[in-house]
Amino acid sequence: MEKYMTAPYLEKLFDRQKRPLSFNARNEKEFNQWKQKTRKKLKQLTGYSKFEKTNPAPKINEIVEFENFVRIHMEIKTEPEIVMPFYVLKPKDNKKKYPAIIAVHGHGSGGKYAVAGRKDIPEIAEAIKKCNYDYGIQFVENGFLVFCPDARGFGERQEKWAKGNILASSCLWLNNMAIPLGITVAGMWAWDIHRLIDYIQTREDVVKNQIGCAGLSGGGLQTLWASALDDRIKCAVISGYMYGYKESLLEMCTNCSCNYVPHLYEYLDMGDIAALIAPRPLLIETGTRDPLNGKSGLKNVYSQTSIIKNAYKILGREKMFLHDVFEGEHRWHGEKAIPWVKKHLLKNEENEQ
Repeated sequence: MEKYMTAPYLEKLFDRQKRPLSFNARNEKEFNQWKQKTRKKLKQLTGYSKFEKTNPAPKINEIVEFENFVRIHMEIKTEPEIVMPFYVLKPKDNKKKYPAIIAVHGHGSGGKYAVAGRKDIPEIAEAIKKCNYDYGIQFVENGFLVFCPDARGFGERQEKWAKGNILASSCLWLNNMAIPLGITVAGMWAWDIHRLIDYIQTREDVVKNQIGCAGLSGGGLQTLWASALDDRIKCAVISGYMYGYKESLLEMCTNCSCNYVPHLYEYLDMGDIAALIAPRPLLIETGTRDPLNGKSGLKNVYSQTSIIKNAYKILGREKMFLHDVFEGEHRWHGEKAIPWVKKHLLKNEENEQ
């Protein structure tokens, strides 16, 4: 019987939280103070502060030539005992330097395989068709040097419990193991992206101050956290991942465990995290029929984008935020995102050649 259930109580408990880190700055000075305090707390909650830097020791494993680009399989160390594989997609136009995009994947992608367009793998080809998932290819075809990493638990980084299904993730097991140790999957993912940026900035073929990040779904999660915690990401696209925590994650509690960070709901909502990206260019993609939007649909999304808009307004940079609401379900749209990133990352390219 419903009267014996705990879930309704937890929903009410969410509403009673004070959330002291909710965005409420009134000017740039207050914004910067809030940003410093909030970043520190988020690094604490995710366990980010516990990870250890190491020599990345970059290694090239494979080079495959295509008509318009080269696909390079590489790996780096992100912690002393952690190795991250990734693809580099490089245009064949012989420019000396390129703006860089970190194109991160979500679930049902085989990790980097879908983003990097591995249609030679049948399951990946179907995922690309379903979600327009090969946005790494879309970016390289538009003049970017693209980095497509495997997040921990995906692709070549699958844990043993997920083996046998290329599309499966290992988020549940990793977060179950990590949380009692004071770390989280969200923290691991943000850390790895930041260590990838360390490596990217050592490359001679990169415009070092023109690095963006973009991703769908779980890739939106990665983009959100990585961009919120590191100003070196100069432009961000978060696709299919911007909504109020209560409807989309607390009430929809069977969503992937990678979304869940201990004590997070006590401090802020998702739009508050995204406000940390201001005043850097940020585009949000939302499908009108995306089931992850929550029971109130776009209303739940707008509850968070209003927070973001307010941050950009206070900083006098309203034009640096764009919300692309498209007719459709949970998928990468790209029609406004690709031009948006080109506008903001290619603009200074010629000055860096």
